[in-house]
Amino acid sequence: MSENKDAVLMNQNVTPEQFDWDSFESGLDADARKEKSDLEEIYNGSLTSLADNDVLTGKVVRLTDKEAIVDINFKSEGVISLNEFRYNSGLKVGDEVEVMVDRREDKSGQLQLSHKKARTLKAWDRVNELHETGEIVNGYVKSRTKGGMIVDIHGIEAFLPGSQIDVKPIKDYDQFVGKTMEFKVVKINPEFKNVVVSHKALIEADLEGQKKEIIAQLEKGQVLEGTVKNITSYGVFVDLGGVDGLIHITDLSWSRVNHPSEILEDGATVKVVILDFDDEKTRIQLGMKQLEAHPWDALSADMKVGDKVKGKVVVLADYGAFVEIAPGVEGLIHVSEMSWSTHLRSAGDFVKVGDEVEAEVLTLDRSDRKISLGIKQLNKDPWENIESKYPVGSQHVGTVRNFTNFGVFVELEEGIDGLIYISDLSWTKKIKHPSEFCAVGDKLDVIVLELDTASRRLSLGHKQLQENPWDKFETKYAEGTVHSGKTTDVFDKGAQVQFEDAEVEAFCPSRLLEKEDGSKIKKGEEAQFKVIEFNKEFKRVVVSHTGIFRDEEKRNTRESNSRPQVTSTGNEERATLGDIDALAELKKRMEGGE
Repeated sequence: MSENKDAVLMNQNVTPEQFDWDSFESGLDADARKEKSDLEEIYNGSLTSLADNDVLTGKVVRLTDKEAIVDINFKSEGVISLNEFRYNSGLKVGDEVEVMVDRREDKSGQLQLSHKKARTLKAWDRVNELHETGEIVNGYVKSRTKGGMIVDIHGIEAFLPGSQIDVKPIKDYDQFVGKTMEFKVVKINPEFKNVVVSHKALIEADLEGQKKEIIAQLEKGQVLEGTVKNITSYGVFVDLGGVDGLIHITDLSWSRVNHPSEILEDGATVKVVILDFDDEKTRIQLGMKQLEAHPWDALSADMKVGDKVKGKVVVLADYGAFVEIAPGVEGLIHVSEMSWSTHLRSAGDFVKVGDEVEAEVLTLDRSDRKISLGIKQLNKDPWENIESKYPVGSQHVGTVRNFTNFGVFVELEEGIDGLIYISDLSWTKKIKHPSEFCAVGDKLDVIVLELDTASRRLSLGHKQLQENPWDKFETKYAEGTVHSGKTTDVFDKGAQVQFEDAEVEAFCPSRLLEKEDGSKIKKGEEAQFKVIEFNKEFKRVVVSHTGIFRDEEKRNTRESNSRPQVTSTGNEERATLGDIDALAELKKRMEGGE
């Protein structure tokens, strides 16, 4: 080596101190070596500047089908997948983008950059700033997820709830995927780096401005055009361009409406009139029918009481039916005007909703817009010529319709009812309630006792169809006659005795129940009884058992004395006032059900 140096020195004719050993060793002259040194400094400087987590600004110098080539003033250009620029479909050569070094060199010697990581690092501060200021930001809808959408906001994946997409309910979320939309950051969770955004908030803000402008111009009676927004069972909500109003079901049409969906459908455009609103104009009452003339105004001026009309039953209640005789004009047929019958029934027994009926106008009040109708008037009043059909004393067959405590109502024909008092049901039976004698629906023979045409009252009888048995009882049970009887009830003041024909019940005072051996007759015991009183008017028979053997004793005494005496008639055993009181008490007990 020293030999080579010496040779060089000899050839160049210089001293060792003057010889440029650097140029000799590197093969470069001084200018070339300086240029190389400058490049090494740039290179070494660029390497040390690419620290982890540093965000650099690069320029797009070339685009391929899958990648963007970005120059960051490094020894080589970096490569970024175009997938990281999906949010920016307008990326072009010359655009500046934020990048971060992912890998300094891959196996091909290329610098791998990440735009996504760079955006994420920078985006968090930006998102917090957007949340504080409320500034609107563009976001790219990446995909659909449970309950909403995933949105790219400056490289951060934010959540867009389904309820925050629009003011209207959204059914198809997929239609928004791949779109760039405006959002507002509404919530941030720093701990979990969660971000929630809303598009609905922007729409509401716009609508609020429109709403204030619209509300300020609202006046009662103003006619507006709106869009049906929601239909409920009680009415329809209409969007008036940012402010909602309600058309109540009763204000949709002059005709009766069962459900608003019969008149309108979602999305329909309607004309409405403002009927009323509150002081803040947040509750606006709208009407549709008010834009049309009232149906009563179109009702024929010639219509009068007594006219025949036709209509359809639209509402049915127990007390009657509402019939629409013209669009929006309804008349009430009360149940009492459906039949001449006086029996209370439900209107549903005569008509049903949807029936076409004919009726007569009974009252007509155009000022109050009320009309009452009747069906029964189309048939002849059964009380006309009632005297010829049901004269006093005539016999008929009727149907038991209902009971009262004092009698039975019997229908002779529809609209003709008569009352049989309980005392006119039987000559002999002691009836406490009419249901003991007959049942509802039974056919009953009757006779007309009284007729009051003015009051439409008919008094009927049933027992009068038979001969009064008390006429023959007057002879059969004459005072002094003796009969076999059975005590059916025994009480303190006497006993109830029934004779063999079971048609007559008699009363025996307690003191006259004594037998010959001194004991008294008990309940259910059969014995001989002598009639001591018979009253046809009050249907009263008083008897005595004691009088039978006492009369025998007196006869035996008279025969033994063999001297003439006046024959006893038993008058000394006639009922006393106390016995009569006891009999009255017995009757009261029987009628009271004791």
